Amino acid sequence: MTGSPLVTRPAAPPRARSAAVGWVLRVAGAALLAAMAWIHLDLWLAGYRTIELVGPAFLLDTIAGFGLAALLLVTPRALVGWVAVLGALTAAGTLAGLLLATTVGLFGFVESTSAALWWESFWVEVAAVVVLAWLAAVRLRRPRQSTSVPVPGSRASQPLPFDAASSPTQ
Repeated sequence: MTGSPLVTRPAAPPRARSAAVGWVLRVAGAALLAAMAWIHLDLWLAGYRTIELVGPAFLLDTIAGFGLAALLLVTPRALVGWVAVLGALTAAGTLAGLLLATTVGLFGFVESTSAALWWESFWVEVAAVVVLAWLAAVRLRRPRQSTSVPVPGSRASQPLPFDAASSPTQ
């Protein structure tokens, strides 16, 4: 025998791959939103709650992060894209607040990159924006329209027959 026959497995249909990618992105997005929420809850409990305006913002971010993470997992497929948009915007806003607080200050509060969980927060929020924006793009894209034009005389260019009994004139 000169060699063994190749065993090939048929590729998954595009719809199955799309569904699998969608679920991976959903779970990853939910995990990142929950991680973002946990970081802000931990910091809030560690003392950020005493900082005027920043403390309530951390608590609000905690509620939004956990709520959107749960919502992302239970939302019907038709609405997942919109929940992903909300999650991406929440993560982007949180990231913007972190960067503003670190560079020019936010509500009179100035943060440092050496602060507890700063880098973890930064990378989790960046990843959340990327994953959730990708999920939103996948779920909200419109199906491709066929650009083919029927050839005159072909079966595709002829009108479909109908049953006279189902005609709207009777």
